[in-house]
Amino acid sequence: MGRGSYTASDWVKLRSSFGTEKKTEQIFTAKTSSYTMPSLNGVIREARDNADSPRSTPVIIGLDVTASMGYLAEELALNSLNKAIVYLYKTKPIHCPQVMCCAIGDCKSDRFPLQVTQFESDIRIIRQLTGLCLEGGGGGNGGESYNLAWYFAARRTRTDCFEKRREKGHLITIGDDNCHRILTRSEISRVFGDSAEYDLSAEELIAEAEKMYHVFHICIDRGLPEDERIFAGWREILPGRTAIINRKDISCLSELIYALISVAEGRTPNEALSAADQQAAERIAGSLAYINIPQNNNISF
Repeated sequence: MGRGSYTASDWVKLRSSFGTEKKTEQIFTAKTSSYTMPSLNGVIREARDNADSPRSTPVIIGLDVTASMGYLAEELALNSLNKAIVYLYKTKPIHCPQVMCCAIGDCKSDRFPLQVTQFESDIRIIRQLTGLCLEGGGGGNGGESYNLAWYFAARRTRTDCFEKRREKGHLITIGDDNCHRILTRSEISRVFGDSAEYDLSAEELIAEAEKMYHVFHICIDRGLPEDERIFAGWREILPGRTAIINRKDISCLSELIYALISVAEGRTPNEALSAADQQAAERIAGSLAYINIPQNNNISF
């Protein structure tokens, strides 16, 4: 996967096919798909160098697709994912981005708690995004299974970025709820078909994913009393790599995704924001105040 290149004309054609009136349920029509297998037993996703992407860099965008989050998938499909990709190609904080999307649910209650597209470099990024099934579940049990994205990234992705060049890709999850702090052995078996010796904590999974990826989370502030507690909980398990965006500023999500990747690649927040739309940059500037990435990110073997 990862062949081809992203073009404005392809995006215009795809965007026009959505029309001006379509909403989430009309864009994401899949009730099941090639991405909604009950178990990800044996599934691997690869980001490899090729003639179109001679120095591929994997980017994983994980979106919460539980009941309250349909608007996030709609925003990514109609606007933000395209804009973020354009920023990456225009300002080049990374080489040859290959993007994989994953739909995150709740492994304690959902039929399809994790869905994963392929790593792609062209309009298939968004075509495959719209092929995901928005199950709209979630268990009302104090969290969602963002930890599944870390497990998959760490154990089920293969990248030339890491294997050939000892460089990290980027993994950004987005949602409005807590993360379940433990991924149990039985959940690992059910979702991935793997036999684990013991339960895995969120911190252990982040540390494992961090060997190959710069890991971030974007909390969505809904203006509810519990949002502050949720944000604080995320900063405990992912300190210095958790940002927040107000739901009213969701149209600026592309700028925030781009800025996080740029900062991880060594640019200052001001340098990252100066390349973005300035009105959007002003609205997300406060989000980057929470980001603090250690300077030494060298990978050692």
